[in-house]
Amino acid sequence: MRKHLYEPMPARIIEVIDETPDVKTFTLQVEDGIVDYRPGQFAEVSVFGVGEAPFGISSSPTWTKRTGYIQVTVRAVGKVTRALHNLKVGEYVGVRAPLGNGFPVEKAEGKRVIIVGGGIGLPPLRSLLNYMLDNRERFGKITVLYGARTPADMVFKRELAEWSTRPDVEYLDTVDIADEEWQRLGKRVGVVTTLFPILDEQSPIEPHNTVAFICGPPIMIHFVILELEKRNVPPENIISTLERHMKCGVGKCGHCAIGHKYVCVDGPVFSWAEMKELEWMSAEKSV
Repeated sequence: MRKHLYEPMPARIIEVIDETPDVKTFTLQVEDGIVDYRPGQFAEVSVFGVGEAPFGISSSPTWTKRTGYIQVTVRAVGKVTRALHNLKVGEYVGVRAPLGNGFPVEKAEGKRVIIVGGGIGLPPLRSLLNYMLDNRERFGKITVLYGARTPADMVFKRELAEWSTRPDVEYLDTVDIADEEWQRLGKRVGVVTTLFPILDEQSPIEPHNTVAFICGPPIMIHFVILELEKRNVPPENIISTLERHMKCGVGKCGHCAIGHKYVCVDGPVFSWAEMKELEWMSAEKSV
């Protein structure tokens, strides 16, 4: 294993899956051994000669134990991510992982779980959901709410279809802008928060028996939290990731500091109770 926290472990690309026109999932085999992680932790992935960037691990720990691989899901938005998208099966990247704190999975044991994802925010939640499905007896009712800009922007389409047909998962999705096929099927159009009134009708939230996990754009996180607060879910039971701020991954560069916390070390997962203390939304507006 790596000898220093700055030293990447070599990892070979085993598979590249095109999720959308600008999002790919990379299956990686870390040569120094299996990475032991928990849902919500992240990896720094480096393209040699270009740089590195942080990505939430999108595979589940149980899948990694079965296969020996990890997965990261990457949108091409900058120099490093575009270079990563150009790599092929058999080529190598550097991996520093696992980093961050991960989701407090034990908090959700025996309780109703609500998972809310927006767009490219779904990957770390996919890790969490698949972990929970592999340990199904430990958790209560599981509800997944997923929103994307368009149907073409939805990631993990095969798994979305599987989740939507599982009897032990309540799955609802929506898009901001529908295409002809989406309209023909009569599927939902609107932001992800428009799914909450549907929940009120078909499976009302019991606030003190519910734990919610959120990942997505900051504005989405803000309005999802408002919906959960309206339904009296306690702040300590509303859990979100703030990984968009991270850079070095080890609390040294200061790029991800919010108040007295470093997102990459103290997070990236925080409860709403913690986020309020950090005045999170004000920090988002200043970035």
